[in-house]
Amino acid sequence: MSGAEIAVKEITDRISPADIQFYMVTQRFSSLDSAEEQIGHVHVYRVGEGGSYLSKILFIPRAARIAYRIHKEKKFDALWALMSYMVWPIMLLRIFGLRLPYILTLQDGDPFEHVFSRPHIRPFKALLVKGFKDATVVQVISNYLASWMQTVGYRGPVEVIPNGVDLSLFAKDIPSNEVVTKKQKVGKREGEVWLVHTGRLVKKNSLDTVIRALPLLSKNIHFLLVGDGVEKRSLCDLSVALQVVERVHMVGSVDNHELPAYLAVCDIFIRPSVTEGLGTSFLEAMAAGLPVVATQVGGIADFLFDAKRNPEVPTTGWAVDVNSPEQIAAAVKEILSNPNQSKKVAANAQALVFKKYDWDLVAKDMQEKVFNKVF
Repeated sequence: MSGAEIAVKEITDRISPADIQFYMVTQRFSSLDSAEEQIGHVHVYRVGEGGSYLSKILFIPRAARIAYRIHKEKKFDALWALMSYMVWPIMLLRIFGLRLPYILTLQDGDPFEHVFSRPHIRPFKALLVKGFKDATVVQVISNYLASWMQTVGYRGPVEVIPNGVDLSLFAKDIPSNEVVTKKQKVGKREGEVWLVHTGRLVKKNSLDTVIRALPLLSKNIHFLLVGDGVEKRSLCDLSVALQVVERVHMVGSVDNHELPAYLAVCDIFIRPSVTEGLGTSFLEAMAAGLPVVATQVGGIADFLFDAKRNPEVPTTGWAVDVNSPEQIAAAVKEILSNPNQSKKVAANAQALVFKKYDWDLVAKDMQEKVFNKVF
């Protein structure tokens, strides 16, 4: 589960089925996945099988067909397109006469050009833009994504409601014996400082830049990557080439409930993203009380405020430029050389998460400002 999937569950879990009933049509990635099941307050229908490009293309007519079939029985009041390309099944339904008010939620982490201008998207760009413009209400998770709606010429209401953080999970104290066990598991020794990243190992997260920063830092500084992805092999090869392989540690994908313990083992959270819709992993690290080093691209700029770049607001982290291992090394050195200031910044960040990114607040805003507008 990444940000969008977590958001669906956390929001729907907090809305009474007596108020709104949710039916989800989604991709069936494996024959082991149930074709139909109830998860929390959501009745889930899965279509197709496998995650190939062809399966994703066929998902559009398949999703429209099953939604139409369920609608004949349930008589839906509205539709909800979660992520940009999910307007296509809705547009197909409208072509065949099912015209319901609909919500568009933007959770995209890719840049605007990637979503609208890839070669296989261009022939359908006009339909995609129309799907954006015809939405009854649009919800975005950051001000960066809100700017997309101005670009496409949308004139309806746009609500900026971010994803939240499970504060009961990420802000809780981790038992000391659990921290010791995790330290032993990953191999952290006394006197070492560990940087940590949680999330997918993909190019947009620019994790190679962190590995390039390690030779500029003392040898007691290590980098832990919690997650998996297509960049794993190239990151391993880079750590070997730079002779820092013994300081780069990978544990693969872990259950979300294990993440707080991994964060508790480490000292600084870092992800120098090239693009980001919001960045739930940053907020989780802030809730856990870790200092955060990041770029200010996309939605990150909504919550990461740097003392030098944003002097008008309380500092919540250390900002670096994209593709700058030198600035990463400087930020890490600054955090370690000023422990009292670093604790203050981490406390500011944690307070911000409690104030703005509690799932209870998010779900309340979604019901009042978004769902109620289509009923």
